[in-house]
Amino acid sequence: MIGWPFGVLPSSHYYYSLASCLCSSTAANEILISVVGNDTDIRLPSDRCFFAFREAPAFRNSESCASQRDPNNHVHIVMTLDDNYIRGTMAAVLSMLQHSTCPENLFFHFLYLHFQSTIFETIRSTFPYLNFNVYYFDSTRVDGKISKSIRQALDQPLNYARIYLSEILPEDVHRVIYLDSDIIVVDDIAKLYEVDMEDKVVAAPEYCRANFTYYFTDDFWADPILSRTFDGRTPCYFNTGVMVVDVDKWREGSYTNKVEKWMITQKQRRIYHLGSLPPILLVLAGDIKAVDHRWNQHGLGGDNFKGNCRSLHPGPISLLHWSGKGKPWLRLDSGKPCNIDHLWAPYDLYRSNRIALEE
Repeated sequence: MIGWPFGVLPSSHYYYSLASCLCSSTAANEILISVVGNDTDIRLPSDRCFFAFREAPAFRNSESCASQRDPNNHVHIVMTLDDNYIRGTMAAVLSMLQHSTCPENLFFHFLYLHFQSTIFETIRSTFPYLNFNVYYFDSTRVDGKISKSIRQALDQPLNYARIYLSEILPEDVHRVIYLDSDIIVVDDIAKLYEVDMEDKVVAAPEYCRANFTYYFTDDFWADPILSRTFDGRTPCYFNTGVMVVDVDKWREGSYTNKVEKWMITQKQRRIYHLGSLPPILLVLAGDIKAVDHRWNQHGLGGDNFKGNCRSLHPGPISLLHWSGKGKPWLRLDSGKPCNIDHLWAPYDLYRSNRIALEE
């Protein structure tokens, strides 16, 4: 990985661009500098669309916070960057900064699949004081391992990047919170980060009353060998869109390989329905550190087919998660939001439609 002012980019044979093209009226007059190997190319921005977000307020540490300059005090958060979900990512980041006692100690690690300088510049211009790095996820890592699921969004390679955190992140990052982009946090995220994991690899809210058979096919349960996968452990469901991961233990235990083996089995015979979730459940369900359900009020996006409106579950809330087909920004823009979407709206930094730059 090579460090740049706005983060970490792929190695030298990939396309780099240092873009100062922000979403403003002056952007069309600015140049784009591209570096490919030892060659430099200077050109004007194309007519592609750019994202327009308001600049977020600056959030500062309270006097009780440990020094932000000491890496041992960082709270590491991993999210993916995708232009279809960038609006959700920006809202999620704002919510965490706003509700954190020590916002300057938050350190974000963003994973991307396709290099888009505009996304990186959007983060920097929207959150000028944010601590973050960006990392390229090589989609060839999952070539031949992804099976078609019930929703196309679940089939995207970036959806599987969470399985490869121990390979992507620097070795001095020992623990992370992995978060989907369709969440907002209304509590201090450090509370989740500091959970006692009791030597487990993953910590997450666990749901033992869920219908676990739903996630796997009849063929799986009918197989005398496969159906015994969960023998010796209680197969409780957990949502992989919100989880604390001990990166060192994941690496030492070769959990990436363990999950990949199930992905390969799925290619040979269909044993589950949903994207990256089932192979992780096959490896870890019943063997994680359970945390309070308040840290993942999931399912607010409805089911995976219609995305119908849903209400909050009873009890306290620290994190709201629009898992499912319905996303709050899309429903709000359509003029047909669910009541729950109005809890997301105050964190929306999107200020206008996309701005197209003329050559």
